[in-house]
Amino acid sequence: MDKPMVSVIMGVYNQWNEAVLREAVNSILNQTYKDLEFIIWDDGSHPDAAKLVQNLAGLDDRIIVAGKEQNRGLAYSLNECIRLARGKYIARMDADDISLPERIAKQVSFLENNPEYSWCGCNTSLFDENGVWGVRRMPEKPEEKDYLRFSPFVHPSVMFRAMVFDENEGYLEAEETLRCEDYEIFMRLRQKGLRGYNLQEVLFSYRENNESYEKRSFHFRVNEAKLRYRNFKQMGMLMPFGWMYCIRPIIGGILPASLISLLKRSEGARVKRHTESKSAEAIGFEGRERVRI
Repeated sequence: MDKPMVSVIMGVYNQWNEAVLREAVNSILNQTYKDLEFIIWDDGSHPDAAKLVQNLAGLDDRIIVAGKEQNRGLAYSLNECIRLARGKYIARMDADDISLPERIAKQVSFLENNPEYSWCGCNTSLFDENGVWGVRRMPEKPEEKDYLRFSPFVHPSVMFRAMVFDENEGYLEAEETLRCEDYEIFMRLRQKGLRGYNLQEVLFSYRENNESYEKRSFHFRVNEAKLRYRNFKQMGMLMPFGWMYCIRPIIGGILPASLISLLKRSEGARVKRHTESKSAEAIGFEGRERVRI
């Protein structure tokens, strides 16, 4: 069998909502770019939830379902997917998000034409059970300073060159990286001189509801603070203000989840209004140009 150009990888753990899972999977199967394989790793889900994952294998012959009965965490799941992957590029996906139809095609095109970048992500819309409520714009060419507040890439929207994992260790399988596996690997690759890019288009829909802000326990937040400190120090970002961002996760753990939700939703809605305004202006400009012609 010929090797596909793209391997899409997804870890799944106890995704009970079959409709949400199918929507995520179908968003990859329905991409305009077809030369791909879809590796789905079940990370020790409850037997009933695991059946939902196993049933996905019959949807398309490009799907590969694998996994183990023991829950080992997202980093382990993704590393196992990478081990199985045959593509030139490795694209991330999550079991409750949606890739817009041209996501894969545009990321492949970018990486084919820009060899100086090792991975690329994109801007995303933010949605919940009530629909799209915001937009998250990511820095186009992230620099060190862009790592201070949070990861400058939306993890499940990213496509890597597979050679990145041939030449570097994959995701760090450690307790300290739980729920921030992406932040750690992006900072580690940055320190090795590799660079990422964000396409300035909304090509991904990221599910973010009130429950999203309650997932990370205080223990996880302390681990992230330690992770930030170590990497900021290695990246030369601790002084003069970097140390303050090290305690950001802990402060977030003290604040009520409802307040964090309010702040993030306000920012997401503001960016969404700005994006829609710019789009309307562009349409208006194009219309005026057509009238002149």
